[in-house]
Amino acid sequence: MGNAQGTPGRVLWLAHSLFTIRIVKEKRGRGSKRLGVVFFLACVLQGAFWPGQRASAADAKVIVFFGDSLTAGYGIELSQAFPALIQEKIAARGWNFSVVNAGRSGETTAGGLRRIDWVLKANVNVFVLELGANDALQGIAPAVTEKNLQAIIDRTKTKFPRARIVIAGMEAPPNLGDLYTREFRQIFVDLSKRNHAPLIPFLLAGVGGVGELNQGDGIHPTAEGHKIVAENVWKTLQPVLRSLGP
Repeated sequence: MGNAQGTPGRVLWLAHSLFTIRIVKEKRGRGSKRLGVVFFLACVLQGAFWPGQRASAADAKVIVFFGDSLTAGYGIELSQAFPALIQEKIAARGWNFSVVNAGRSGETTAGGLRRIDWVLKANVNVFVLELGANDALQGIAPAVTEKNLQAIIDRTKTKFPRARIVIAGMEAPPNLGDLYTREFRQIFVDLSKRNHAPLIPFLLAGVGGVGELNQGDGIHPTAEGHKIVAENVWKTLQPVLRSLGP
């Protein structure tokens, strides 16, 4: 997962009326959790703004990407991860939405369920749920994964009844067998139908299994891979944002 290092890099500025917090480049890893907590706390309390974003903290609708290392942008610059690329698309259209990257490397659905109440302390208008891949890698029963994801959705809807939920579909590794992969794939279809939530059919479509679009581990997309992931997400997310009156 890499090591945290406080070297200068691309800087994300988080503005508030009384102060500004500067967060330097984060490299993902166990040692980066403290920096990640500081970063996300600043995001959710003050409003996160990527360079070029024109929305103001006072009235911007908030899109929370809640996920694992795929959302967090493991192994690449935070500004190259697909949530940041979505923010660029939003800014280019002059829409008033602010993206918060609440990805955490290594997160399972159980870990997400333990973390969700803290994330929901700030406002949420759109909640993009991207979890489950690490459950599959650990061979966790699909029924358990689905139960945890539904609980995360339920807590989000309880706190923010008008929030729009978007489900990111995932695929299990084929070596887990046909039955497991079918049941795992169906989790996201069922969640989408049950919660009337738009579905990103497969987050890594066009990227998964393509060597040149993934890092050395064969799991995490490169910066180029994240561009394709962002397009996959945008196809489903754009109509949702339009419906909220950008």
